[in-house]
Amino acid sequence: MSTEDLRGQLERVGDRFDLGEYEIDAYLAVLEQGTLTASEIAERTEIPQPRVYDTVRSLSDRGLVELRESRPMKITAVDPSMAFGEVTESIDEMIAELDARYTAPARDTEAVSLVKSRSTILKYVEDAIESAEYELALSLTPELLERFEEQLRRQCASGVTIDLLLTPAAEVPDPAEYGYLDVATTVRARNGITTPIIAVADWEYSVYATQDAIRNNERDRYGVIFNRSALGFLVSGFFGTVLWTTASRTLAENGAGRSFPRRYASIRRCVKDLHNDGGEFHATIEGRDVETGRKRSVSGKIIDVEFDPSEQVAGLTVDTGDERLAIGGLVAAFEDIEAHEIHVGRERPPDVGR
Repeated sequence: MSTEDLRGQLERVGDRFDLGEYEIDAYLAVLEQGTLTASEIAERTEIPQPRVYDTVRSLSDRGLVELRESRPMKITAVDPSMAFGEVTESIDEMIAELDARYTAPARDTEAVSLVKSRSTILKYVEDAIESAEYELALSLTPELLERFEEQLRRQCASGVTIDLLLTPAAEVPDPAEYGYLDVATTVRARNGITTPIIAVADWEYSVYATQDAIRNNERDRYGVIFNRSALGFLVSGFFGTVLWTTASRTLAENGAGRSFPRRYASIRRCVKDLHNDGGEFHATIEGRDVETGRKRSVSGKIIDVEFDPSEQVAGLTVDTGDERLAIGGLVAAFEDIEAHEIHVGRERPPDVGR
């Protein structure tokens, strides 16, 4: 449907329902009795007698009543299913068209977007959750967990690794009563009502919003969306180093080892898994050279893993056979390679399709 057609449909629907107080009173009176005269409408309502005829002719023009030119004139209600049948179909079609336009954030055209509508912010969070292919980081309130529970269940069941942070900690569901591992891989609780709402899909599509932004009674609200923007690391880095590492407690964690190969966007999660699982690993790293800034892909054996229990330090070293390279996460400065995707296997470096 073109924008011009949609505009016309909105105008037609609006005109059908643009009823004044007298028109509403007259229509309801006729609807309840089936047929009334102008005098009877005036008796049953507060519509002045001189205004009754103009009022019922307006209803007739909208197809809500029929006028029978008799003496006296009789006003008969049209079956609502017939009177509103056409407009109901128009509304359904119009809503579908509006919903399609509303729920399709322009991710391909805007690297950075600022939105101020609560509903739009939540739509972007939902979009981030559903677009994650292998890794998802979330900071939500318990209310938002309930809102996005079904989407999280589907993503978790499909194998997406999900780090879920809930705040405030005092309001989170009891782990004994809530199946956290059905909606996430690891769930932590954090104190403080100022913790922002965050969604990071595969470490390249990020949504950041204040908690005030998703409260209905707040006027000053905003959300920032980063889609394949170099600034997106601000959100993912903030989540990984500031929020996640300062959680007050762990609510649930999937200790069952997943099979390899695995794909990571977060080097923090990667080195933690390697540290916990132990054994020999090989990796294919896709990222960029820290010195030249050019894209670079390297493969080799992982010979060293740097991991701090606080999770604030994370890195690894890969022996390609020709050189040993230090691998860091986003905005790596001291390492050789800034990793964007890390593919880890047991017996050999995973093949990565180009």
